[in-house]
Amino acid sequence: MGPLLAAAGDRLAAYHDRLARLVAVDSGSGHVEGLRAAADLVQTWCLAAGMAVEREAVADPDGRPLGDVLVARHRGRGTRRILLAGHLDTVFPPGTAAARPFRVQDGRAYGPGVSDDKGGLLAGLAAVEVLTALGLDGYAELVLVCTPDEEIGSTGSRPLLRTLGAEADVALCLECARDNGDLVSARKGVADLEVTLRGRAAHAGIEPERGANALLAAARLTVALDALNGRWPGVTVNVGLLEAGGRPNVVADRARLLIDLRAWRTGEYEAALAEIRRLVAAPMVSGVRGELAVHAPTPPWEPGARGRRLTELAGKVGAGIGLPVSHTATGGCADANLLAEAGAAVLDGLGPVGGDDHSPAEWLDLDSVVPRVALLAGLVDEVCRPGQEL
Repeated sequence: MGPLLAAAGDRLAAYHDRLARLVAVDSGSGHVEGLRAAADLVQTWCLAAGMAVEREAVADPDGRPLGDVLVARHRGRGTRRILLAGHLDTVFPPGTAAARPFRVQDGRAYGPGVSDDKGGLLAGLAAVEVLTALGLDGYAELVLVCTPDEEIGSTGSRPLLRTLGAEADVALCLECARDNGDLVSARKGVADLEVTLRGRAAHAGIEPERGANALLAAARLTVALDALNGRWPGVTVNVGLLEAGGRPNVVADRARLLIDLRAWRTGEYEAALAEIRRLVAAPMVSGVRGELAVHAPTPPWEPGARGRRLTELAGKVGAGIGLPVSHTATGGCADANLLAEAGAAVLDGLGPVGGDDHSPAEWLDLDSVVPRVALLAGLVDEVCRPGQEL
């Protein structure tokens, strides 16, 4: 066994203990008390690892508190700044940790957030400890950022993530590897769109001609939006919710649609968004007006030459520890998109192997922890070697 694997193996018992404790804390997005309790645990472990820790409270655009971003730093003796990015929040409401507590069965750990992203975040911390134990400090600074709002689009953490991404040479993101072990080398851009249609109410039996039917406009708009699928390669438009009207004898004066837009490439993302704006601005029923709100727009992450170089280096490190490395693109977005937009070279999926995220069956493969922590630590060291091209 090589030194990376041996050092990662030495951290395994601590990793298991930390995972059980962190999963036992409810930390769904917006549950500030639980998120701060989770951050307290991670802060304790980071301080014990010799890292300097900062906390910053963040809020959504309406001022609602979202918890704290934790940033832990470790100085090295090299020139490259490396960012490790994970998140504390889950999609599960308070009470889930008690109703579905952490457990281990047949080599897998189960519990809310065990894979997305508590297992990945703790792998990042373990990798820092491995590097320290082996004296591999060829970086200028190693930064671990833990956000409280990734599952809702990092609406409060975006400014800090963009600053950290601009400061970093490389961002290694700690979402867990796909269930087949793949790393993630590209992600679609996503925009959450909200359309409000305002018409005019009228009695549907006596004077329907006085009305302007927002429900009919919403139905026609839904068909037009669905027709955008396939216009650009890889672009998807999904109307996930349509609310309209209230009584059958009243012409509906209001409708609301929630829409998911996704695209692989920035040009196509922007073209599709522009076409949606055009459709909303010209509702298909006389007298109906449309408004479009774009929530948490996240641009596509297109890896480019530096991203491809990172996947090559990950493959080299994997070969050295006997771990085959493959990668894929995924339709889900994450903080990797924001960090790439800020200018960092990015690779994601560097946590242990997991699956069934956002469901009661969510799992983490405990046998993957040691090799994946070794891969992550080795990749940091490889990227920071003098003369390494990136």
